[in-house]
Amino acid sequence: MELAAARGEARPADRIARRKVTRLHRAAEIGLAALLLILASPILLFAVAAVLVFSGWPVFYGHVRVGRDGRPFRCWKLRTMMTDAESRLNRDADLRDRYVSNGYKLSEDDDPRVTKIGRLIRRAFIDELPQLINVLNGTMSLVGPRPVIEEELQEFDPHARELLALRPGIVGAWTSHGRNRPSYPERAQIEIEYVRNRSVRTDASILFRSLPVVLRGQRPGS
Repeated sequence: MELAAARGEARPADRIARRKVTRLHRAAEIGLAALLLILASPILLFAVAAVLVFSGWPVFYGHVRVGRDGRPFRCWKLRTMMTDAESRLNRDADLRDRYVSNGYKLSEDDDPRVTKIGRLIRRAFIDELPQLINVLNGTMSLVGPRPVIEEELQEFDPHARELLALRPGIVGAWTSHGRNRPSYPERAQIEIEYVRNRSVRTDASILFRSLPVVLRGQRPGS
């Protein structure tokens, strides 16, 4: 009886401890995202001006992705494609087939919708910087599974609910593979394994591993 009582008391204590760690993690994440946004603001402003001059309005593009607990949100990027990119993809059956078979993305060289200035911005990873705003507003994390579209969730079956238990990340276990990022189903296995074993130490390790990827101008994800 005493042992059972002790166990019963430990569970709420463990939950409180986990909540404290989660709050500290979130506070540190917000602080780091704000610092990165401030440091990157000159580059971001220059890129905004370049898109406006060479590609026109709008400058930003919010692609709808599936977030934590299945809630849709807009994943913000600098616009690097033509304004009718989505309709072009849906009209061109061959292009869409390549898009799906390549893990719901296309390489820059294989995507006719990418603008000239967009190619330069993408290669420098600048187009993903607005996602720091997603981190600040709580729809994304610095580290987590990359955000997916609703159609893409089928690739994670029967573990889609596990994927949606966390906020999507700007970088993650899959993106830290650099040029060797696998497609589905290996991608799904990597993301789910991360979700199941996530820790502060794991997140810190992914951030450090992702830094060289970004500095070499490789994209963190789709």
